[in-house]
Amino acid sequence: MATRRQALTLTLAAGLSPSVARAQTAQAWRPERPIRMIVPFAPGGSNDIVARIIAEAAGQTFGQSVVIENRAGAGSVVGSEHVARSAPDGYTVLINSSHATVPAIVARMPYNPVSDFVGVAMAGFSPHVLVVNPRLPAQTAQELVALLKAAPGRYNLATAGLGSGVHLAGELLRSIVQVPVEVVHYRGGGPSVAALMAGEAQLGTPTMASSIGQIRGGGLRALAVLAQHRSPALPDVPSASEAGLPGLIHEEFFPILAPAGTPAPVVATLGAAFRGAIQQNTAKLNEMAGVAPRGGFETSEQVMSFVREGVERYTAILRAAGVQPE
Repeated sequence: MATRRQALTLTLAAGLSPSVARAQTAQAWRPERPIRMIVPFAPGGSNDIVARIIAEAAGQTFGQSVVIENRAGAGSVVGSEHVARSAPDGYTVLINSSHATVPAIVARMPYNPVSDFVGVAMAGFSPHVLVVNPRLPAQTAQELVALLKAAPGRYNLATAGLGSGVHLAGELLRSIVQVPVEVVHYRGGGPSVAALMAGEAQLGTPTMASSIGQIRGGGLRALAVLAQHRSPALPDVPSASEAGLPGLIHEEFFPILAPAGTPAPVVATLGAAFRGAIQQNTAKLNEMAGVAPRGGFETSEQVMSFVREGVERYTAILRAAGVQPE
């Protein structure tokens, strides 16, 4: 009978190519204490929800707990910098759907979003949603645009923080409708959604993960999913194209990253465990967070390549919209 260590090694090697599997079996790393997963936002947002869904399954594979630690501030910069400066020993990882958007909006970044990290896994993809407080007299996206044009600067748009994907989606909305809207930054997706429900802000472009429960429960009214097609998670909500805003397309992705310099065997162990946890919880991620995992991210290089392309893509989008880093 295989020992627990052998069983763990075989589990983590599953899905790897034969040569990689043999190499990792020979020198697999195994954590000896809990692993911290840093969520650079307040609890209740999309990253927090996704992290908590996959943490337990990953921990079971590791034989050690994966502890969620929320380090909010500066649109995810505080938590991300903490990970970039952490020891590259496998015991600190980051999940941050704003990782590629922050450089487009935040000037004087204290870390490099590409060279200071290595890719571990990709938890999935999810579109943002255009929502309003139910008390706002707008039943459709076009009615909202008319309302904004009738009272420029009167209404507040809530974001999850400067540089967040929610901020980027909000700036896209402002550039498309060409109407002044007051942007209010909160310390994460959870607080921004709470502000929308309370009426502190009247409209927003939150992630589906952080708002789907409130939309289904009637606490928020969804006017459009910011995608080319409707989402199975919110089948009654029109796509951006159907809502008359075809340019308002924005989805977030959830990279899991470790500090640069983390040894390859450690990255391989982390990646295999988190990919297994993501696959195991595909239905739950979709139902609870509107997040859909995708293939093509089996290596660290594939994850970081997508992050790099995202940095370039989001920067180009915002510069075209006239938005400069602050």
